[in-house]
Amino acid sequence: MANKQTTSGESASGVLEQLSGKHVLITGTTGFLGKVVLEKLIRAVPEIGGIHLLIRGNRNHSDARSRFLNEIATSSVFDRLRHEDNDAFESFMDSRIHCITGEVTEPRFGMDTAAFKKLAGNIDAFVNSAASVNFREELDKALQINTLCLNNVAALADLNPDMAVIQVSTCYVNGKNSGQVTESVIKPAGEAIPRSTNGYYEIEELVHLLEDKIADVRARYSGKALEKKLVELGIREANQYGWSDTYTFTKWLGEQLLMKALAGRSLTILRPSIIESALEEPAPGWIEGVKVADAIILAYAREKVSLFPGKRSGIIDVIPVDLVANGIILSMAEALAVPGKRRIYQCCSGSSNPLSLGEFIDHVMAEARHHHDDYQQLFYRKPTKPFLAVNRRLFDMVVGGLRVPLSFADRALRLTGQNRELKMLKNLDTSRSLATIFGFYTAPDYIFRNDSLLALASRMGELDRLLFPIDARQIDWSLYLRKIHIGGLNRYALKERKVYSLRSAKTRKKAA
Repeated sequence: MANKQTTSGESASGVLEQLSGKHVLITGTTGFLGKVVLEKLIRAVPEIGGIHLLIRGNRNHSDARSRFLNEIATSSVFDRLRHEDNDAFESFMDSRIHCITGEVTEPRFGMDTAAFKKLAGNIDAFVNSAASVNFREELDKALQINTLCLNNVAALADLNPDMAVIQVSTCYVNGKNSGQVTESVIKPAGEAIPRSTNGYYEIEELVHLLEDKIADVRARYSGKALEKKLVELGIREANQYGWSDTYTFTKWLGEQLLMKALAGRSLTILRPSIIESALEEPAPGWIEGVKVADAIILAYAREKVSLFPGKRSGIIDVIPVDLVANGIILSMAEALAVPGKRRIYQCCSGSSNPLSLGEFIDHVMAEARHHHDDYQQLFYRKPTKPFLAVNRRLFDMVVGGLRVPLSFADRALRLTGQNRELKMLKNLDTSRSLATIFGFYTAPDYIFRNDSLLALASRMGELDRLLFPIDARQIDWSLYLRKIHIGGLNRYALKERKVYSLRSAKTRKKAA
């Protein structure tokens, strides 16, 4: 955790200078991106005054500190820190990690008035990375977590007008718009929503309308039927206003809420594209869980999917998580140095280092074909089927055409007392389910731009570009996808598979 700051003019780090002695509040550190932001701040900004973590208690750990020590501090994301200087890491956690038990969706985060006011007075910058990233979330939950909870963020900032707020959003608030997507306020692609002269959209009436519709559904349904109807309501409302899913719709609403609530104050909205495994830090390929693109890779690896709706020439915008974390830290330093402005940045690769869906698929298939044995948690064997991206109409025709006779065959088997499900029918249903959730993202008709973020990196200076790289042009897609990312999935995201030899199986049988 050595401080790399220098004192010689242009070679000094503006980021380290701005964050030295500052106190930062972060939400969402139980999640993937939040952990990487936390790790990078500990390792690269050792002179930071303090890092405050808002963490909800759970069944196993009722208070934030206990949950942090047992569920966050034990993560492999901190392996590098522990290896380089474990004593310094433990000391930092004891002295400068401050855990706050609270819930971002609750008024005052569930704290009493005095504690909430004290927290606001102690904080210089607030990074909100908490969100529900379920594309098909029930509308009431998505609205609460991705939109309405930002009233609580604004309430904290109201108690400290100098506080810089960094809101992590998503490039996909672009919805169904096409073409070049700049770092600006996004216009809805569907039904009109009134726009303020200050640039943001007035969403109060729309939110009240959504709440009324949610209340109506709750009055008429219960249990699993209620959950299903709230999911359907979310998708229907999102489609009506120009979004493909509830997640991106409610994240867009959240942007508008904060822009209005924090008008004239320090607000940075940072939009990543599809966040995937680390390019370099804390370790190449580090990842937690299965992300958007990985669900499709995993289905292909297990030979559950060979056909998927997509446009091979379309740009699938993937960005490594460490570049996103660096973008958050850069923009936070800027907001502290030059306060009182609203800024929008996009962390993406599509405009500077485009990767087509066809290239993505080809890299994955090539690695599977030649080196599947290197990734035993991901590939149980060498895939025998190709992975084809076809247009949506053809996909629906093929899947629909095959499913009808297979359904009849499945029913016939069940009538004869054979309860096993047809594997091909099950695989078709997997393909259709993945297509429903992710199909919009694999047939893109837009390109995300990040000219403003690149300009920010340029302004921050050469040392900060080295310490906190954000430029996707450094990515070699073949190396990243074939070795770093697939290797990371195999090592970090998937559980080790138990493989028994024939001899050990016979031994166990004799022992029994």
